[in-house]
Amino acid sequence: MSGIPDRKEAQVKQLLEGPYPVVPPGLAAGAAARGDRLLRRRRALRRFGWAVLFAAAVAFTVWASLTRPWAGPPSGVSPPLEGW
Repeated sequence: MSGIPDRKEAQVKQLLEGPYPVVPPGLAAGAAARGDRLLRRRRALRRFGWAVLFAAAVAFTVWASLTRPWAGPPSGVSPPLEGW
């Protein structure tokens, strides 16, 4: 690399040394309001997700207790009769 300053670097230095742009008066309040909205939305979605997960777990538990999928199907053959 040579000692010649880069054009982009010179432009950045000029921007940093120059007068700063005027910030709109409601910018901070608007950003805070948007952040609050995003947090509320994220919190609501998280609560909704947990509620759906809980409802699915309850539905699965009720279904499993009623149908008993772990038990095998009943045998079609009766056991032999002894002692007649």
